[in-house]
Amino acid sequence: MSLALFRKSSFVAGLLALSLVLVAGSAFAAEITLKFAGQNPADHPATLLMEEIAAEVAEKSDGRIEIKVYPMNQLGDYTLVYEELIRGTIDMSCTSVPSQFDPRLELLYVNGYVKGYEDVKKVFAPDAWLFGKMDELNNRLGVKLLGFFVEGMIGTGTTKPAAEPLDPSVNKGVLVRVANMDVYKLGAEAMGYRTVTIPYSDVYQAMQTGVCEGVNGYSTAAAYTMLRDVLKHWYMTNYSLEVINYMFSGKIWEKLSEGDRQIVQTAVSHAAAKSIVQAKAEDEKFMQMMRDYGIEVHTYSEEELLPLAEACATTWGQLEKNMTKELMDEFRVNMAPGK
Repeated sequence: MSLALFRKSSFVAGLLALSLVLVAGSAFAAEITLKFAGQNPADHPATLLMEEIAAEVAEKSDGRIEIKVYPMNQLGDYTLVYEELIRGTIDMSCTSVPSQFDPRLELLYVNGYVKGYEDVKKVFAPDAWLFGKMDELNNRLGVKLLGFFVEGMIGTGTTKPAAEPLDPSVNKGVLVRVANMDVYKLGAEAMGYRTVTIPYSDVYQAMQTGVCEGVNGYSTAAAYTMLRDVLKHWYMTNYSLEVINYMFSGKIWEKLSEGDRQIVQTAVSHAAAKSIVQAKAEDEKFMQMMRDYGIEVHTYSEEELLPLAEACATTWGQLEKNMTKELMDEFRVNMAPGK
């Protein structure tokens, strides 16, 4: 073979090899790429479950659907992300749900409708009333609800003992910091605490200096990691819980095939169910860490917590101004303690 012919044959062979590589690569290239916005750090349980959702969707779709995870507000805070979900410029999120578009979306933060994780499993099930109502309210704004990420139950931490912690009629003798939301202020006061609103960043110093004597509205993990040096007592009152939403842009959802929707929904449902199991384990882990640190931890059965839940429920009528009477009537029917 002449040198010229050899070179020509080698060139053709090279082109053929390159084309095979390109064909093979395109066979595995994603047909759909989705941006998945999160608000927690990369090592947070919520973000780790976002990565699991992305992996399951990639596997079940044979690589056709790629989900890119953006943790720690990389695509904006939860209010901006929600706007982008409405517009269709962000595809999905695992974030808090803002209420500036509809105050009724604060429904998740109402106190007194869960007392423990058996309640949580029922209340946050995909076929339960709360899921259906939150999906309805989000849908009106162009956002599809896919599930809930449950981070943990909320309790009360104090620097001194609370009087009769299970009896809401007794003044606890403790001034607690609450978030600047009616649901938390009303709930804490219904349980017998006096309340004060203090910026989140100032809570540690406020407890250290005696400006307040406790906190209401912290998960167990948050209380331990941020306040363990000033906490003396932790009351696992389970009157509320930390929960954020798995959401999808309605505009993008409509563009997916029914099969692809099912793949995404199934992966999110798996993560949502897993979050409840993880949350219970995290609560138990951090309560043990509190004990080891010298904090006195008080835990109760769901039956023992019923009076506190019933006390919180007496405040629901005061939320009607923003939530509407119609919604709160429906909430009472479906979510009252003992249901």
